[in-house]
Amino acid sequence: MAEQMHSAAEYLKKILLAPVYEAAVETPLQPLKKLSQRINNQVLLKREDQQPVHSFKLRGAYNKLASLSDGQKSQGVVAASAGNHAQGVAMSAAKMGIKAIIVMPQTTPDIKVSSVRELGAQVELVGNSFDEASQHAKQLAANQGYTLIPPFDDAEVIAGQGTVGKELLQQDTHLTHIFVPVGGGGLAAGVAVFVKQLMPQVKVIGVESQDSACLKVALETGQPTELEKVGLFADGVAVKTIGTETFRLCQQYLDEVITVSTDEICAAVKDVFEDTRAISEPSGALSLAGLKRYAQLHQLADQRMAAILSGANMNFHSLRYVSERCELGEQKEGVLAVTIPERTGAFLEFINMLGGRAITEFNYRYASDKQANVFVGVRIPGGFDELHQLSDNLVQAGYPVVDLSNDEMAKLHVRYMVGGRPNSAIEERLFSFEFPEQPGALMKFLQTLGTRWNITLFHYRNHGAAYGRVLAGFSLPAQDNDEFNGHLDKLGYEVKEETQNPAYKLFLSH
Repeated sequence: MAEQMHSAAEYLKKILLAPVYEAAVETPLQPLKKLSQRINNQVLLKREDQQPVHSFKLRGAYNKLASLSDGQKSQGVVAASAGNHAQGVAMSAAKMGIKAIIVMPQTTPDIKVSSVRELGAQVELVGNSFDEASQHAKQLAANQGYTLIPPFDDAEVIAGQGTVGKELLQQDTHLTHIFVPVGGGGLAAGVAVFVKQLMPQVKVIGVESQDSACLKVALETGQPTELEKVGLFADGVAVKTIGTETFRLCQQYLDEVITVSTDEICAAVKDVFEDTRAISEPSGALSLAGLKRYAQLHQLADQRMAAILSGANMNFHSLRYVSERCELGEQKEGVLAVTIPERTGAFLEFINMLGGRAITEFNYRYASDKQANVFVGVRIPGGFDELHQLSDNLVQAGYPVVDLSNDEMAKLHVRYMVGGRPNSAIEERLFSFEFPEQPGALMKFLQTLGTRWNITLFHYRNHGAAYGRVLAGFSLPAQDNDEFNGHLDKLGYEVKEETQNPAYKLFLSH
């Protein structure tokens, strides 16, 4: 946490004098020509992925280390991080000849651990979550005399990140909007406190993932408030509580905060790739997703808007998920469950009803002599308005339709399982789980739940993140409900009951 509040003028001075360029580089502000043409606004991308550690985090880490006394430098530093902050601290410490210990959860992918070690830091793997790693880092600081380098809630870190705002104004004095990703708030606070003092007419807008909107909640409650849980897809912004000092600055200097969905983030990753051939990490594309949403909401045209590509440390296996979801995020694809008659020629009649639209996927299995449920993905150049019109046309023609475009379970699991119905009626309940990606997670699941009740359905998906998604069905008599719920509590995984989900009822239940 920041030790003391600084005035706006003090932050201005800190940002202007920050020695970050001893390690960081001034990154380009690149026009996105295809996207600009498509949304009728001038869109520019601040390429922080071109920093030596492929993230803006180097700026704040270096500025913090540079501010330490000689005594603190000689003692060494410690930080807890499984991501870009770890690499920023490691590289900064190596540049200054400072001993650095980085505490990471045991679940951290090997590629991230290796990259930090290659930068010269000592890595300690502790616990199964960031909170456990963070607690250990604090203990090391207290017991060994190391200086703890916070990821965002620190005046020197905020000032270091604020140099992004300084460069934006130097590179383009005609900007109308700047969109900044928000996790713990260090980058947003630094950019906003700088820009609003020099060019208050420029709107500075924070963008959060719907799965981890800690600033939005803090603004609603008037103070930093811990989220119950955060989604991990955009792991670079998966922060439960906004910082105290970052919240103060964001509350005062940000014009607005908006949130975007996972699908919208995936669409923005694709936009970055199509214009630059760079691959952004999900949190890196967050601000561009916000820019697109904001421009659409406010019907903006002929504005000059910058988004900060904050990082590009993408886990390669996550690309599969991004490619599956980007068309949905762009509202160029819809997913429908359609009931058609089970008779010869019915498929052809249904396809004709789609009016020549491209089909992205089609899943079907024989279920009864009377009707069939098909899971179909359709390209919709006209967006969701076109999808709604298509759905209405199908219903009027006698084809019952359920729109699954926003049904997370359907998109993650059911589309791969169509046809897996039991032969006879069973007392089945369905649950979705988030599994930590660590040794023993599946064994713990089976030992806690799978030996007492028969598992009737199981589907697992992992996208290279720190957790996997599991869909599981259980043969569960009503009298066992209380006992089963007790076992769920004991398991301790994120869980949601899906027994009433329409995709399950249409494609998987008896």
